[in-house]
Amino acid sequence: MKPEDYEVVIRPLPVADGGRYLATAPALPGCKSDGDTPQDALANAYDAIACWIEAAEELGRAVPAATRAAA
Repeated sequence: MKPEDYEVVIRPLPVADGGRYLATAPALPGCKSDGDTPQDALANAYDAIACWIEAAEELGRAVPAATRAAA
């Protein structure tokens, strides 16, 4: 599985929370990242997904199948 196979949800953060963009991977509990732009948040999310999968495999935990929302 590639990080790009997973759905990533990006939303702006309020100014009080830094005003950046938050990216989460709904299929992977706790997998999130952020960035200055939506594109940065997406790139950082793909890195976080790769790390999440690597850690799960090292711990012998199941990795959820990649899913994408219908457009």
